[in-house]
Amino acid sequence: MLTENESIEKNADAIRVKVLSEALPYIQKFAGRTIVVKYGGAAMKDSTLKDQVMRDLVFLSCVGVRPVLVHGGGPEINSWLGKLGIEPQFKNGLRVTDAATMDVVEMVLVGRVNKEIVSLIDRAGGSAIGLCGKDGNLITARPQGQEGIGFVGEVSTVNIDAIDTLVNAGYIPVVSSVAADESGQAYNINADTVAGELAAALGAEKLILMTDTPGILQDYHDPSTLLTKIDIQKARELIKDGTVAGGMIPKVTCCVRSLAQGVRAAHIIDGRIPHALLLEVFTDSGIGSMIVASEFMP
Repeated sequence: MLTENESIEKNADAIRVKVLSEALPYIQKFAGRTIVVKYGGAAMKDSTLKDQVMRDLVFLSCVGVRPVLVHGGGPEINSWLGKLGIEPQFKNGLRVTDAATMDVVEMVLVGRVNKEIVSLIDRAGGSAIGLCGKDGNLITARPQGQEGIGFVGEVSTVNIDAIDTLVNAGYIPVVSSVAADESGQAYNINADTVAGELAAALGAEKLILMTDTPGILQDYHDPSTLLTKIDIQKARELIKDGTVAGGMIPKVTCCVRSLAQGVRAAHIIDGRIPHALLLEVFTDSGIGSMIVASEFMP
């Protein structure tokens, strides 16, 4: 007869086997497909969550998925601006990026945050290469156009040759959201935007935005009102009627834009949940909100 500890261990083994069995059809479905992940929020600040995200990326790569990671780094940018005596400023939700701030943004995103992520993926058993939009002409920027915000950019063009070369060689590309225009002027671009445009250019199976919210909520005060699956038309209606508001508007808009350009599914997930990536990709229920084109709705 089993002791209590042995019984607990047996139950734990059974759960692991069930999880692996449930994951198998998804592993088979997504092997060889590209998934673009925008990494940010609490998962970038909490060391335990950070390690789990890196392990999840390595797991995806090991089972044949082709992950591409895009990141920002707002809190660390603010920290370094403070150290240099530069007051962070925002206008209409965008970081005002003068020449001095742009230098700090590039130093932090490209030189510190990007290389830390690369190192963490390598330590987790993967092989990562860090890039920014300037590398291999990956992204050409253009001014966002709003007055008084400085060097804040939009994506003008995407050249996926470097990403394809790295992914085909077994590397996980890690992309920071800094790019330059045709004259060489650097621009700070929203990381969600970069992820969405990159996903579209790569013909990705999925775009996954990691956030600090459960997903799209019918009532933002009530997590139980999570909308687990909606189509593009419904997403647009939710923006129009104010259900999607504030900081969720650019995220949902980014998802809709990537879907309109051929990405199969876009997900907004809660990066505060351990192993959120694997739960969304490899389980029947998932954990966040999935947005799809209308033809993929039941």
